[in-house]
Amino acid sequence: MHILQLAGFRFLLECPIDLSALIVFSPIAASDSSPAFGLLQGLPWYKTVPSLHLWDPSLIDVVLISSPFGMLGLPFLTCNAKFNAKIFVTEVAARIGQLLMEDLVSMHAEFVQCYGADVRPHFPEWMKWEELGKLSPLLKQVILGEGGEELGGWMPLYSAADIKECMQKIQPLKYGEETFFNGSIMLKAYSSGLDIGSCNWTIHDPRWSISYLSSSLFMSACWKGFDYMSLLGNDLVLFSDLSLLSSIDITSTESQGIRDINMTGDSDFSPFNASTCSADTKDKGHRLLLETDESSDETEKTKFICSCIIDSLQGGGSVLIPMGRIETVVLLLEQIYESLESFNIKVPIFMISSTAEEMLAYLNIVPECLSEHRQQKLFSGEALFHHIEFKKAKRLLVFPSLYTSDFLAAWQEPCVVFASHWNLRLGPVVTLLRRWHADANSLLILERGIDIELALLPYTPLAMKVLQCSILSGIMMHKVQPLLEILQPKLVLFPEDLRTQLQAQVNDSPPSYLYYTENVPLRVPSSSKNYDAVLETDLVVQLRPRKLTQQNLAIARLGGGIRLREGKYFLSTSKVQLGSSNEKLLHWGSVEPARLLVSLQERGLVGNMQWNEEAGSDTVSIRIRDPNNAIIETNARRTTIGCEDENVANLIYETFSSACDGI
Repeated sequence: MHILQLAGFRFLLECPIDLSALIVFSPIAASDSSPAFGLLQGLPWYKTVPSLHLWDPSLIDVVLISSPFGMLGLPFLTCNAKFNAKIFVTEVAARIGQLLMEDLVSMHAEFVQCYGADVRPHFPEWMKWEELGKLSPLLKQVILGEGGEELGGWMPLYSAADIKECMQKIQPLKYGEETFFNGSIMLKAYSSGLDIGSCNWTIHDPRWSISYLSSSLFMSACWKGFDYMSLLGNDLVLFSDLSLLSSIDITSTESQGIRDINMTGDSDFSPFNASTCSADTKDKGHRLLLETDESSDETEKTKFICSCIIDSLQGGGSVLIPMGRIETVVLLLEQIYESLESFNIKVPIFMISSTAEEMLAYLNIVPECLSEHRQQKLFSGEALFHHIEFKKAKRLLVFPSLYTSDFLAAWQEPCVVFASHWNLRLGPVVTLLRRWHADANSLLILERGIDIELALLPYTPLAMKVLQCSILSGIMMHKVQPLLEILQPKLVLFPEDLRTQLQAQVNDSPPSYLYYTENVPLRVPSSSKNYDAVLETDLVVQLRPRKLTQQNLAIARLGGGIRLREGKYFLSTSKVQLGSSNEKLLHWGSVEPARLLVSLQERGLVGNMQWNEEAGSDTVSIRIRDPNNAIIETNARRTTIGCEDENVANLIYETFSSACDGI
């Protein structure tokens, strides 16, 4: 989350929930025979991102959302009576985000139904200081933050009615569609390639053009890739703090039964120099950005995951896959099905989520968000995704809950289950983990990014195998330099955490790099001190430019109005017509004092010239004594004339008219 102040307006960039904080709650009620392991017992509360609760909602003017997960915290804002900002998000991300929020509310309601609501819903027992003091240092850190200021960021979950109200306040956009805020700031969303509907934003006002880069993928197996060419030439590139998570090196570790498979990454990076970027370099940059290493790495990793799944199934165990990003689910589902067919293993694949059916159906009606490969399937009459075929063959079974009669009738083991979860604390995952945690043949597949030991603590002793794998979630580090060489921004903003990596190859950081730190304001120097304006046609035909003799320049007098529309200044005609013959000229240029004195004497004005030390070393005064007193002070910046006699004033004006250009 970022707060950007531009042209007097405040932009909130992203409004997620800190889902990792849910890990402090126990998914098992206190009345259960299982121990609590020091986790919080009670109905889960939800933590907004740090410091958002400290902001007065009335001070936020615009909210920009770049992904479905980036809008999970919006209902906390929109239900506040002080909040009156405009919210912009792509149509597809808005719909997927709505389904995610509805699924979260459904799982939360299921928790309440099973274990009951809090006796004190507005101030639960665990929020008392004496109770917080009993917690472990790790849990205190998650709940309170460094100085205890994050305790105010915990809130009870919003309701289905709050979600509906939130969606009514959203202005959905298509990729590349222009929209304007306050008539002065133009906003556009372009595909980021990370997930369906995810985007990067361009923000244009009369003086700034900004690219806000969220987590992005250049090539995606399912969705449109990163549309970086639409960001070309903007003044400033702001890298979000989530954009460069894929800068890790290859590692593979195994401890306590947990296998950790990381994606391939390259941390070799050196800052760019736009002035040395040739066409050859740009061509190489395009090839590097679009090379297939990302997709090939993902394919290899998916194949390895499937081999682990086959091993578990052949051993009589089941496989549990908590659902995360949609692309990950779709790709794993297709690869798992192919692997099962290849090994002739006949086990069902279950997908359990209150919104899974609707989400899978939605993927087939948004072809504009799909990759070129998927779009070609559409034109050839093929199914966009294989899950349609799997469902028809009854190999994929989708259910909203574990507790329906249809699900109980279809259930069999071993099986593969995709299930909703929020850090293993809510949803069907909790029930299935309690069922299989002691089975050494079963397998749990998790994404990296959570504290795995704390997440699995309520399910110990744990005998089932755990495979933890990273999912490609951002621009790989070695691709940042060629990207910036193509975009050629004037300024680049990076998270402070990346300073060491970015400076590793050079002694001094280039002046075009700035680094921002959490909760520390950063003032960015303006890229331009001037404003560009558009002359309307009616005004253009009235101009009478005059070429100056002292400079290679033509100027004209202009009378009209200035107005701001669609992010641009426009100069329009005035009712008062300029350029009449009896109108006095406006003069342009400077006059050499000695030459000016001679011209005055030629017109009968007698005086002398002296340097004015008090006014400045470059200021010269010409004092006229005859026929009447007058004074002229001139320097490189301005000329001041003081005269009481009208005839003398006219003679001085004629002198300047002959010495200066006029319009």
